[in-house]
Amino acid sequence: MSLQPVILSGGSGTRLWPASREHYPKQLLPLTAEETLLQITATRADGIGGMDVAEPIVVTNEDHRFIIAEQLRQIGKPSRHIVLEPVGRNTAPAMQLAALIAAQSGADPVLLVMPADHVVADGSAFRTVMQEGYTQALAGGLVTFGIVPDRAETGYGYIRMGAAVAGASSSRQLAAFVEKPDAIRAAEYVGSGQYLWNSGIFMMKASVWVNALQALRPDIAKACEQAVAAAQRDADFIRIDKALFTACPSDSIDYAVMEKLGAHPELGAAIVVPLDAGWSDVGAWDSLWQVCAKDEAGNVTRGDVMLQNTQDSLVFAGSRLVATVGVRDVIIVETPDAVMVADKAHAQDVKHIVARIKAEGKTLAQSHRKVYRPWGWYDSIDTGERFQVKRIVVNPGAKLSLQMHHHRAEHWIVVSGTAEVTNGDNVLLLSENQSTYIPLGTTHRLANPGKVPLEIIEVQSGSYLGEDDIVRFEDTYGRTR
Repeated sequence: MSLQPVILSGGSGTRLWPASREHYPKQLLPLTAEETLLQITATRADGIGGMDVAEPIVVTNEDHRFIIAEQLRQIGKPSRHIVLEPVGRNTAPAMQLAALIAAQSGADPVLLVMPADHVVADGSAFRTVMQEGYTQALAGGLVTFGIVPDRAETGYGYIRMGAAVAGASSSRQLAAFVEKPDAIRAAEYVGSGQYLWNSGIFMMKASVWVNALQALRPDIAKACEQAVAAAQRDADFIRIDKALFTACPSDSIDYAVMEKLGAHPELGAAIVVPLDAGWSDVGAWDSLWQVCAKDEAGNVTRGDVMLQNTQDSLVFAGSRLVATVGVRDVIIVETPDAVMVADKAHAQDVKHIVARIKAEGKTLAQSHRKVYRPWGWYDSIDTGERFQVKRIVVNPGAKLSLQMHHHRAEHWIVVSGTAEVTNGDNVLLLSENQSTYIPLGTTHRLANPGKVPLEIIEVQSGSYLGEDDIVRFEDTYGRTR
């Protein structure tokens, strides 16, 4: 029987602002290594007991689909099963979508359900524990993995362990899920040795999950079944029917099924396997500092950073030199459009800044200055009254939509590569240092017919320069907005 990884990639990670934004959240960022958290998660199941590991099923949303597909392609893990949720409905419906799609092949694989944005430092220990979980799942168990706590943490939910499972090395019966405790109770939990942190990682046969959800939350099961039956395939993407899925109730895997199993033993045993593998949900910048490799002064750095008399700090530089002098226990994160400085003890409070940004109507909570598109990316390098300057990079063989604008004209200057430009009724090829002018209201398109990236500078001028001033007539990627 094969192992089917299921990656849940729907979070926004606002407490890792300004690196993480709603349109480019933390799982898409290289926070702990050269690879992104999503890419690391996609390879985490490789080598578990030498078993056959299927290509991942990724459950995400429309906005992230092309970025996820490209990141998986970069690491040699392309997926034909990127499931697009039209709306978020929590983890139980997301897992049900994945289970139904996994079953379409006629097999009944063991699902390994993992959030896309977690860190696991000890891959070998992780695989060993997953092997035990796989054994329990094959026997019909509904397995979750509890993190062995190293402190009295109030930010996590807990799992209370029951009796040992006969014949297993460390598996325990799952006695109860416990809400996030206060500091006193958290200390009691950790001191007792009977509690684990709730990781949000699960393993069970697809059929076992589907049967349990049908018995315990038939409303969710039915809504998901109908939405999958009406889904449309678009290349590697599976578009879940919006109307049917919007009607689906929202619930978590824990609440919908796992904590109800004690009263329904006929559905399968609820099992928790302790996991001690350097896990973190990277919920805030201080959590990231805890799991990253540090220098001799306890500092974590990324990018062009220069430290002088600095201890126990995290400093990320995204676009320029960041220098620190005589500081301790601080977090500094620099991006091209924002800088955040925080006392490490107050890292969780970044979410309040994000809330204020949203309340003031600014876009800095949603998007970076550099924006990724299915054809490549653009960076808004300067803007002012009635003008905007963008650096645009188009991937080899890619092209933008055939479009026009009501309120702006555009000048395109080729920096490198070859551009195929549709400008009204004319189609022309431009090479390095050549340019063209797109008048307001003219239908146009930019394409890269070459084998190297195309880079241009675009100068926009007009009364309104927003991204919503685009009328699309034709688009390779099926976009309407």
